[in-house]
Amino acid sequence: MSQAYDASQIKVLEGLEPVRQRPGMYIGTTDIKGLHHLIQEIVDNGVDEALAGHCSHITTILHQDWSVTVHDNGRGIPTDIHPKTGKSALETVFTVLHAWGKFEKSAYKISWWLHGVGASVVNALSERLEVYVHKNGKLHKQRYERGIPQGSLEVIGDTELTGTTVSFKPDDTIFESTEFLEATEINRMKRGAYLTPWVTFTIVNEITGLNKRFSFDGGIRTWLRNIVAEQRGISKLHYIEAEGKECLMEIAFQYVDSTVGNLYSYVNNIPTIDGGTHELWFKSAMLNIINEFGLQRELLDKKIGEFTYGDITDGLYAIVTVKIPEPQFQGQTKWRLGNSYVRGQVEKKVEEYLRAYFTENEEAFETIFSKIMLSARARFAAKMAKETVLRKSALLGGVLPGKLSDCSKKGKNGTEIYIVEGNSAWWSAKQWRDSAFQAILPLRGKILNTEDQMFDRILANNEVKSLILALGAGIKENFDLEGLRYDRVVIMTDADVDGAHIRTLLLTFFFRYMRPLIDNGHLYIAVPPIYKFKQGKKEEYIYPPVETDDLSDLMKHHGFDPEKTSIQRYKGLGEMNPDQLWTTTMDPATRKMLKVTTDDAEEADRLFRILMWKDVQSRKHFILTHAKNVKDLDV
Repeated sequence: MSQAYDASQIKVLEGLEPVRQRPGMYIGTTDIKGLHHLIQEIVDNGVDEALAGHCSHITTILHQDWSVTVHDNGRGIPTDIHPKTGKSALETVFTVLHAWGKFEKSAYKISWWLHGVGASVVNALSERLEVYVHKNGKLHKQRYERGIPQGSLEVIGDTELTGTTVSFKPDDTIFESTEFLEATEINRMKRGAYLTPWVTFTIVNEITGLNKRFSFDGGIRTWLRNIVAEQRGISKLHYIEAEGKECLMEIAFQYVDSTVGNLYSYVNNIPTIDGGTHELWFKSAMLNIINEFGLQRELLDKKIGEFTYGDITDGLYAIVTVKIPEPQFQGQTKWRLGNSYVRGQVEKKVEEYLRAYFTENEEAFETIFSKIMLSARARFAAKMAKETVLRKSALLGGVLPGKLSDCSKKGKNGTEIYIVEGNSAWWSAKQWRDSAFQAILPLRGKILNTEDQMFDRILANNEVKSLILALGAGIKENFDLEGLRYDRVVIMTDADVDGAHIRTLLLTFFFRYMRPLIDNGHLYIAVPPIYKFKQGKKEEYIYPPVETDDLSDLMKHHGFDPEKTSIQRYKGLGEMNPDQLWTTTMDPATRKMLKVTTDDAEEADRLFRILMWKDVQSRKHFILTHAKNVKDLDV
């Protein structure tokens, strides 16, 4: 008999219980990204004070016990009694969802407005949290444990300062790990300092001894100079600043002598990874004006026609940032701006600026136009090659690459494609894979270095063609995740110099031409072992990183008797038996695998340029600078 369904079956979650029950609804995930989101929520409240003109310093401290302290010298969270809750405003902020000054327009003209639940969510997901407020000559304090107040707000002393200090320790029963990544917070501090140049950001890591301060007077102009760095500019660095109706806009852009570029966009200091109206209408204004001047001066090629977005963004580096009162974010990830009125603000100002500049600087226009025409001609030359590749795509009724050993599972959920180096590795992987969900695609030779090649040459490369056909999602602006045939794309190369080079070439290709694979967590690197120790029937595999190349030290560290132990060094995947390759590198129960991410896309872009672009001097300087950090060079 079925159990009665009545009011007793309806569970009511009170206070912050919903956050602890379903943390993913509030911070996205409980992995490292969700962990760092806690810091972001508290830092963002300080940024709100800065955007409102009341804060000049924000400090983040990572403590030895993996707790965090964030301090800002803003006005301090109000401590008087809230008329609706009957509690102090501070306790209301930290215990009631959707309670924060940013919901009151008179308090904040501009704020992050991403979730509006920051302080209370951090409190709910912390083992402990303490907040100190310097306000009205008094220092106030309140302590919480897993969101529950441990006593009322109290005055613990006098102060001449203003500001808020929040110390919290994430709850290890909620998060997969509570160990913060220093690099992630450094990137956040740098970004904040560029976007709010009147604020100084400081990060202190008590574990590593780091103490860094970031302040950039030039704002996004300084940022763009650092991004472009050693690249040869073919235009000056342009800067547009304008204030319109409910919109503050800053744009910096420059063309460089390269086939790639990057556009970074922000709203109220929030990175809009998926773009939105501000980014779209900046590109639209650029396209409209360049086409307009090209038509007026009869410079356009009739065979090619007017330029496209892809043409004008090749070699274009730009930062677009707007500050508006109530941003509306769209999409599943909430990283795309949707406010339609931003169009008029951005498009109009950019068109006015470019029209005036190109009219007065004809030579500068012709230099930029020539650069874009090269991209347009490469696009036109690549059109036939691209259509040939797409015609053969399985999604369009063609056939898959002949060397692909596909999996049998229907649908892509849980499926994997291994991109392997060479025929021997392909044979071993094919022999022992689980063919139900694992596909194998071998590469014959090294894939083209796509960093310094025009698009038509890239599409003409056989290995590139095979990758496009096998993955089924297209390439560049035609890339569509919906068409992706596999859930995971796994790079599996030898553990030697050649293997590392092939892996870097593949990463370059995916970063430049299939970036959504990385941004959406579909790209992985297989980690094969580099040693096998055998003593009798006992076997142990050693995976990188290995701190020393001294085999005797390795054996002592792992408890082996040097006289009774045999050692095998795996430099190539083909050196393993098929069953060994399965056990060590492909079996989901025992393998090691790295997910490829771009938490710092700016740094990734810079490194790919240095390592893979044709500027030899920059690459030589990088190698000489970092050579001392190489522990085990395999030549």
